[in-house]
Amino acid sequence: MERLQAILTAIRGSLDVELFTISGTKITLATALTALVVIVGTFIASRLLKRAIARAFSVRGVTDPGTVGLVSNLVHYVVVAIGFGIALQTVGIDLDALFAAGAVFAVGIGFAMQNVAQNFVSGIILMVERTIKPGDILDVEGIIVRVQKMGIRSTLAEGLDGEDLLFPNSALVQDTVKNLTHTRPDYRVRVAVGVAYESDMKQVQRCLEAVAKSLHDEGTGGEPLVLLVEFGESSVNFEVCVWTMDPWRVRPLRSELHHAIWDALAEEAIVIAFPQLDVHFDPKPEVASAA
Repeated sequence: MERLQAILTAIRGSLDVELFTISGTKITLATALTALVVIVGTFIASRLLKRAIARAFSVRGVTDPGTVGLVSNLVHYVVVAIGFGIALQTVGIDLDALFAAGAVFAVGIGFAMQNVAQNFVSGIILMVERTIKPGDILDVEGIIVRVQKMGIRSTLAEGLDGEDLLFPNSALVQDTVKNLTHTRPDYRVRVAVGVAYESDMKQVQRCLEAVAKSLHDEGTGGEPLVLLVEFGESSVNFEVCVWTMDPWRVRPLRSELHHAIWDALAEEAIVIAFPQLDVHFDPKPEVASAA
């Protein structure tokens, strides 16, 4: 027992041996070993967090290595910075002045890069919520696009004409965006047509309903619809509505509807109205002769 106590006393004495002094703070072997353990633990924790992030992105369907690597590296740097700060505090080094200078520097950087930071945070929100994901078809300010790739700062999408469009992630989070395929891909296509006032409206209704049924996608949950929407200045205006399972083919389907409506109305001798202006010439008034 006495021998064990002697060994423990010797070890304690060895750990209390002063190695060097930094700014008046004595660094002993015990504090150095503690700081080393903290640093090693920090790298282990960082590695475990990076694996957890990779698994979380995989579950969410994010497979882009650039995005996963960027988020993992950012987490790694944050964890390592915290770990080194704890290690330095453990050995007795005062970091208050360093933190104060860092805070001033961070404020300056924040003002200079607030848009980048805003897009970065928005990218994290999009990846966590998964309200928008690659393959979705969106309506962004009237532009129909298909999401190709989601990055941490911006989202790459393809337009109807095949062009590549880059949207900042903050625009997809803060603005109103229609996700046409979020829960179901059904999309309604509307086409307006005006007929002459002399037309038989019941005949027009039957004709347009036949066209709508012929081009309606039966796999959707909606039904084809024909509405008389307005008595215009030169025409009675109808709206033909059909549903499609593929919002990406809106323009071809609308073109098919226009052709089908034209042919169907022409076959029934129904006139598609166009703007008209009636001009009436009144008889020239007689000028009274002077008495």
